[in-house]
Amino acid sequence: MRLQRIPTGLAGTTAAAALALLLTACGPSQPSGQASPEQTTGPAEASSSASPGAAETSDPPSSSAAAPPSVPAPSKPAPTGAAAAPGSTAAGAQLCKASALKASTDATGGGAAGSVYMRLILTNSGTAPCHLKGFPGVSLTNGAGGQPIGAPASRDATTPVSDVLLAPGQSGSAMLRYTQARNYPDCVLAQAAGFRIYPPEDTASLFVARPSDACSNASIELLSIGAFQRS
Repeated sequence: MRLQRIPTGLAGTTAAAALALLLTACGPSQPSGQASPEQTTGPAEASSSASPGAAETSDPPSSSAAAPPSVPAPSKPAPTGAAAAPGSTAAGAQLCKASALKASTDATGGGAAGSVYMRLILTNSGTAPCHLKGFPGVSLTNGAGGQPIGAPASRDATTPVSDVLLAPGQSGSAMLRYTQARNYPDCVLAQAAGFRIYPPEDTASLFVARPSDACSNASIELLSIGAFQRS
C-alpha cells in the first residue's frame, strides 16, 4: 500500500481552523458583570408595577378626619351675689357713723324710784341710708370734749336687738335710764355736763348736753341703755 503525502500548507490550515474552533467553544459567553436585556428590564417592570400599591399604603392619614370631641372643663358655679361689705345690710346700707348722725334725748318717758327714763334718739343727718343695730355706748361727761365720769351705761337686754334702717332724716331710739346720784350714800358727787354717745361699732362720739349729778366712783352704775328700735 502506498501512503499519500498531505501537502504541508493544507495541513497547517486545517490545524489552525481546528484550534480556533476549540478556543471559541471553551471561551466565556459574556462578562459576569453585564446583564442581559431581559434581566435588566425585569426588575424595572416589577418595580414600576408595584409602585402604585406602595404609594397607596404610604399616603398619610387625611387631615380632614374628624378629631375626637373635646370635653369642656367643668365651670365654676357663679356666685349668687356679691359679698356684703363689713358693716352693711342686705340692702347695702352701711352702719350709721357719728359723722352722719345727730343725737338728742326725750325725757317724756317718766321716772320711778329715783330713776329717769328717756329716749336717746339718733337721726340720720347724712345723704345716704344707714342702719343702727345693737347698743350705743353712753357715759356721763364733764363737757363736749371732756372726760367720762364714773361707770358707763350697762346694757338692758330686755329689748331685742333689731336692724334699724334709717333713710336720710329718719331716727332710731334706745331707752336710756338715769338713776339719781344722791340715792347712793357712798357716791362721790361730780357735776356732769351731759352724755357722751358712741353709735354701735363706732369709735367717734356725739355729745348731748344735759347737766346732772354724777358719781365719780366707777363702782356705782347710774346709767343703763337698751338696744336701738325704730322711732
